[in-house]
Amino acid sequence: MQVQIVIPTVLRRFSGNRSTVSCQGRTLGEAIDALDRLCPGIVERLCDEKRQLRGFVNFYINEEDARFLAGRETPLSEGDVISIVPALAGGAP
Repeated sequence: MQVQIVIPTVLRRFSGNRSTVSCQGRTLGEAIDALDRLCPGIVERLCDEKRQLRGFVNFYINEEDARFLAGRETPLSEGDVISIVPALAGGAP
C-alpha cells in the first residue's frame, strides 16, 4: 500500500527537509521500516532497539492514535496518512 508519512520539523534532517515522504507498507511497522530505508537514521528516533514504537512518539493513522489500534501491526490502506508526533516537554516551573 502506498502511504504518506508526515515528518515533524524536528526529524526533517533525516528526510532531506521534506515534510512528507511516500512509502509502501501493509502495516504501520512495514511503513516505518520503509521510511528508514528512505531516510536512514530516523528509525532510532521512532523505535527502540527491538523495533517497538517508542512511548514518547505518537503515530496517528488518518487522525487515529495507533496506540489504541494495533501499534506496529495496525493495517494500512492505500492512501493512508501517517503523522508522527513527538511528545513535547519543558516549560517554566
